[in-house]
Amino acid sequence: VGIGGAYLCIYGMEGPGGYQFVGRTVQMWNRYRQTRDFKDGRPWLLRFFDQIRFYPVSESELLELRDDFITGKFKLRIEETTFSLKQYSRFLQQNSESIQAFKSKQQAAFEAERERWRATGQPEYASEIDENTLDESDAQSELDLPEGSIAIGSHITGTIWKILVEEGQRVTTGMPLIVIESMKMEFIVEADRDGTLQRIFCQKGAYVTNGQLLAIMSEA
Repeated sequence: VGIGGAYLCIYGMEGPGGYQFVGRTVQMWNRYRQTRDFKDGRPWLLRFFDQIRFYPVSESELLELRDDFITGKFKLRIEETTFSLKQYSRFLQQNSESIQAFKSKQQAAFEAERERWRATGQPEYASEIDENTLDESDAQSELDLPEGSIAIGSHITGTIWKILVEEGQRVTTGMPLIVIESMKMEFIVEADRDGTLQRIFCQKGAYVTNGQLLAIMSEA
């Protein structure tokens, strides 16, 4: 369970994520089994307008609950109710003072954190990649490819996570060449044919955009 900006997000513990975590809970998805909570052919647990309440358990209890919940041995307490916008608006009005007090405290903490960033130079963060280290000819390489060469471009905007090959290396169809990190996931750029890698125009940690030239290769 994590806080992503203005909303609460719940996703698999095994998956990637970078939100501010506040706890762990039972599964929200059950792909292979229909139970009293996962039914009607739908593997997802939550529905629109569901209101969720959490209660604390120990780590050992949670592990046991996760095992039992996914197999249907443990059932959640689900109450059918109606979401009333009128009642919700009244709730906000009745608790406006405490809500404003919390927001003020939150904003003060945020400003204090920003000030610590300024003190340590973080707002002026500079990439470790020196853009001037690339030749001007690299910027033109997409326009004047050598005869018989094939351009390898990025299919998504993100950051170069790994470069798995070297210039001059023989590559085969489907071979992974470059890994791009985007949206907390890894996307692999593969060779679409056999050949030899001639030039690489990106560096690890560099930001790339959709369609940007990453490398060129020659056919076998």
